[in-house]
Amino acid sequence: MIFHNKSAEIFIPDPTNLSDPLGRTTHLCIGAHQDDLEIMAAQPIIECFHNSDLWFSGVVLSDGRGSPRNGIYQQTSDEEMQQIRKMEQRKAAIIGNYSSLVMLDYPSTAIKDAENSDPVDDLVQILRVTKPTMVYTHNLADKHETHVAVVLRVIKALRELNANERPTKVIGCEVWRSLDWVNDHEKVVMDLSAHDNLQHALLSVFDSQISGGKRYDKATMSRRLANATFFESHGVDNMNGAAFGIDLTPLVDDSNIQPSEYINGYVERFKSDVVDRITRMS
Repeated sequence: MIFHNKSAEIFIPDPTNLSDPLGRTTHLCIGAHQDDLEIMAAQPIIECFHNSDLWFSGVVLSDGRGSPRNGIYQQTSDEEMQQIRKMEQRKAAIIGNYSSLVMLDYPSTAIKDAENSDPVDDLVQILRVTKPTMVYTHNLADKHETHVAVVLRVIKALRELNANERPTKVIGCEVWRSLDWVNDHEKVVMDLSAHDNLQHALLSVFDSQISGGKRYDKATMSRRLANATFFESHGVDNMNGAAFGIDLTPLVDDSNIQPSEYINGYVERFKSDVVDRITRMS
C-alpha cells in the first residue's frame, strides 16, 4: 500500500509469523489518536487475543503532536511527542498481540478538513486489504471534534467499498463521552469481564498521556466498571466491566442516511424515554 503521507507506517508486532498480518484481520479498529484503540476497542482486542482464528488490527489517523503534556513531558516538543506516542502505540500492539498496526500520521487539521480526500483514500486501501468482518471506530455523539471527523471519514470510506467488500458490522464506541445515555435496547454491550490485567497493561503503556496529566487508565477502567454496575437496576451484575457502542452499520448500508439525522434519532428516542417515564410516574 502507498499512503499519502511518507511518514505513515505499517507495524507488524510479530514479524516471525509468516501468515498475512493484514489480510488475516477479522476485527479492525480505526481511531483518531494513539491510545484511542485501547480505550474503545478492548472487547475485540480481548476476543482476538491469542486466538488463531481471530485477529485484531488497528489504524491510527493522527500524528499525536498536539497532545497536552506535563511533568517530565512538559518541555517535550511536538516532534518528540509524535515519536514518543508512536513508540507507545507500537508497545500496545505488541502487548495486545495485534495482527498489524497502521499509523497514517495526519495532523488533526487534515482529518477535520472534509474537503481533504486523502484520509478517506488511505482508509479505502486499508479496508480492501484487511477485509474485516467487524469494524470499530468512534461514535457520532463523541464531543472530541477529531473523533467525530474520523468516524465521518470511516463511514465515507466504507460507503466507497462494493457491497461484498463491506464488513458485517460497524460499531461506534465511547471515548470522549459515555454512551450510557443511549436506551438500553439500542446499546451494543461489550463484556469486558475477562483479561482485566491485559486491559490495565494496554492503557498503562501510554505514559506520555498518563504522567503528562491525564489519567486515562483509571478513568477508562472506572467507566467500564460503572457501565457494568449501573446497566441493570433490578439484578446482580453479570459483568465485571462493560463498554457501550452504537450500531453504525445502517449508515454504511444506506448512503442516503445522513449521519446527523442518524444520531439525532438516538437522541430523540432517549428524550422520549426520559419524558415518558416522568409522565408515567407523575
